[in-house]
Amino acid sequence: MNGFADHGLSEADFGQKGISVASFDAFPKTKPTYLTKSRSGGAWTLLLLVTSVSLLISETGRWWAGTTHHSFSVEKGVSHTLQMNLDVVVTMQCSDLHINVQDAAGDRLLASEVLKKDPTTWETWHQKKDVHKLSGAAGDDMRFGKGNEEDVHDYLSATRGRKRFAKTPRIKRHQQADACRIYGSLEGNKVQGDFHITARGHGYMEFGEHLAHDTFNFTHQINELSFGPYYPSLTNPLDNTIAYTASHFYKFQYYLSIVPTIYTEDPGFVRNPDHIPSDPPSLSNALSRNPKTIWTNQYAVTEQSHLVGEVNVPGIFVKYDIEPILLLVSEEMGSGIALLIRLVNVIAGVLVAGGWCYQLSEWATDVWGRRSARKRASLGMLHGGDDKDDE
Repeated sequence: MNGFADHGLSEADFGQKGISVASFDAFPKTKPTYLTKSRSGGAWTLLLLVTSVSLLISETGRWWAGTTHHSFSVEKGVSHTLQMNLDVVVTMQCSDLHINVQDAAGDRLLASEVLKKDPTTWETWHQKKDVHKLSGAAGDDMRFGKGNEEDVHDYLSATRGRKRFAKTPRIKRHQQADACRIYGSLEGNKVQGDFHITARGHGYMEFGEHLAHDTFNFTHQINELSFGPYYPSLTNPLDNTIAYTASHFYKFQYYLSIVPTIYTEDPGFVRNPDHIPSDPPSLSNALSRNPKTIWTNQYAVTEQSHLVGEVNVPGIFVKYDIEPILLLVSEEMGSGIALLIRLVNVIAGVLVAGGWCYQLSEWATDVWGRRSARKRASLGMLHGGDDKDDE
């Protein structure tokens, strides 16, 4: 009737006759007659599929981990006490060691009477897998933590569980105590201070107390050194560090810069950091009841250890100073709608970019094929001309 059949054309290739559900399709499908199969189409489809799945997993994982924010502010209140947690092993007898704390206020705390001292063997401690040296040269600086990005969720999880120091391993029958483990918590003034471990009769005027110099050996291993509430699972710069010396007169010096720190997942702290209470002691009590927030302290440490003469006092000296700032490390998870929008944008971007890359690759393949065909044709004509000349 319409003359299509006279020219070898079929009306069925253009659409369906009559009214049906397919005729109202907003996205009409192309007839198979007009489709051209491509060799690289399957590879590009697989590549786009793998890329989309990888980006979806990455974006979901990033959303689940949350976003970490760091903000500094001047510490509003001034607390009066600072708790120190110590666990150190020194290769000397416990009766030959003195532990003292002296702060800038002039107060002297006899830490030997507060901390526990257990005889032990050096072999029991220095063979642990996670023990390492702090630095290889004097003056090296070690900043907060291990250089990794803080994960607030991991920090909060680490504060749960055991809050006590582990028991000292028993000495085997065939062994003798050649070291001393000093551990426990003590409270001092929240001001600049010095914590030091020295030999009996050296460093302080003590009548009738003097230890032979050939017994000095301040090789030590620090299992724990932290400030604030005792959280043994939190990692500090000096935790599990070991220091050796072969000299009897050697002075280990550590300079610490302490920064009060809050780790929180509480939306109230995240959105309103200015509403932090100004009284740190009451704040510490409040935070201890909040499982989403902890109050602790971080510190950076600088080591400057060296040999000293016999007129000097050898030992382990820790000098600490409290910075007048407060660090708030908060973590916040985005909404589900925001995640959905990001996933849609990622998939759309991959499809659009993949489509452009596919078209460019097809165009490049087509151009290369035409050039190759012209080159073969030109070589064929030259060969034919040579044959005629030979005749």
